[in-house]
Amino acid sequence: MTMRTVPTKPFTDQQTGTSGLRKNVSVFLQPHYLENFVQSIFDAVALPKGSTIVLGGDGRYHNDVASQCVIRIAAANDIGRVIVGRDGLLSTPAASHMIRLRKAAGGIILSASHNPGGPNGDFGIKYNVANGGPASEQVTDAIGARAKRITEYRMLDTPDVPLGKIGTVKVGEMTVVVVDPVEEYAALMEKLFDFAAIRALFASGFTMAYDAMHAVTGPYALEIIERRLGAKKGTVRNGVPKPDFGGAKPDPSLTRAPQLVATMRAPDAPDFGAASDGDGDRNMVLGKNFFVTPSDSLALLSDNVKLAPGYRTGLAGVARSMPTSEAADKVAKAAGVKCYETPTGWKFFGTLLDAGLATLCGEESFGTGSNHVREKDGLWAILFWLNILAARKQSVAEIVRAHWKRYGRNYYARYDYENVTVDAGNAVMARVRGQLATLPGVKMDGRTIATADEFSYRDPVDGSLSTHQGLRVIFADGSRILFRLSGTGTAGATIRLYIESPELDPARQDREATEVLLGLFTAAVTVSQLHELTGRTAPNVVT
Repeated sequence: MTMRTVPTKPFTDQQTGTSGLRKNVSVFLQPHYLENFVQSIFDAVALPKGSTIVLGGDGRYHNDVASQCVIRIAAANDIGRVIVGRDGLLSTPAASHMIRLRKAAGGIILSASHNPGGPNGDFGIKYNVANGGPASEQVTDAIGARAKRITEYRMLDTPDVPLGKIGTVKVGEMTVVVVDPVEEYAALMEKLFDFAAIRALFASGFTMAYDAMHAVTGPYALEIIERRLGAKKGTVRNGVPKPDFGGAKPDPSLTRAPQLVATMRAPDAPDFGAASDGDGDRNMVLGKNFFVTPSDSLALLSDNVKLAPGYRTGLAGVARSMPTSEAADKVAKAAGVKCYETPTGWKFFGTLLDAGLATLCGEESFGTGSNHVREKDGLWAILFWLNILAARKQSVAEIVRAHWKRYGRNYYARYDYENVTVDAGNAVMARVRGQLATLPGVKMDGRTIATADEFSYRDPVDGSLSTHQGLRVIFADGSRILFRLSGTGTAGATIRLYIESPELDPARQDREATEVLLGLFTAAVTVSQLHELTGRTAPNVVT
């Protein structure tokens, strides 16, 4: 084995990422591209010699090649041990758990989340720190800055590590430990939830359809839901991970999971439906012909938190991203705890969780989690729902409607305008930003605007300030219009428009959300000139 120092060229501004690197596969196939970024991680985080890191990914195209690359560069940078999931697989929440359980210095996760896979799809890489969560902005900024200055990387020439076989292999002076990607995560879930009650639920004839979308949660769901919980064989669909996710986008939403949605709308629908995304950190929950919004799901889990053995002590607090509906705020208020409103991005929840200020966290983009790891966790949320269903012995719809009756319903929808030009996205945001000061007192859709601002966040633990986190128009009746530019894609920009309106009258809580919100949506599109500035006539996706 020989250690090489390879000359390379720094990244340009367009080549780097923010929280990680997420690009089309063709970009990663450029000579030295992946190696540059991996070396930049090790240079920027400067781990002590002999440190342990965790490595894994969602199994998408290029995952196998990238895993070997990370191992070779880690060996040349004095890493002492790499713990890697068999076949290079680890869901993002399972990786977070493993970092924490094994007391690793950090971890490298290979995923582009819910983006499409395959040779023409996307690939991604990010660094998680010792608490198991995504690196802070200071760390990611340092990695990006290093990638723009890098002139060489170090790599150990070595044969591929046999990642398909559990065991230990030496790579130079470094030890590579290949582990079962599911076992330790499944053991954690058994501690958090009442598996005996859920097994009894399935034994009673309860039925479920789980769509793993040919992504990383397939092996996890097969082991936990079918084997340990006793759901009938076939409950888990599309359970074998594929490099191209079976040709579909692994995004658990009404638009991207049409087969599951059709199943749950059929006359003979199962009692419960669920899906997770590419790397396992997102979830969708369905009842018979009934969709649970992620915002409502966070509120429901918070309200029923003591039904799960791992949360019997109740809530220390709740945290939600700013665009997530205020449904969870009402539960937190009733429980006498604080609800924190943060920018979008799971790293903002990390300090709250580490400080013991929050127990459950959630984002409207189908992400929910708790203090058990430092990432959102799709399968965890689904198991929590199964625990609630087993304890309450009601249907999904009955549980949600009872919640609305008690707290009111927050009608809510997100309108995504995907792959608009960056210039058009910036123009829309500038148009709204320029009017914020003049909007208070103005009426839209018969409602009076109370405040309008650009959201910023001062972290209550470390004092850090995050600005430019989205534009808010808040009405006197509690309704909200929100605008954000999203960076989860690999081309252009995505404008996300969020509309929310509370309804306390139970007689008016069963209407279609998009119909209820149509007036506010029309007002938002008009004031922002969204369609004129983007050239679009409608959103790509409505959630």
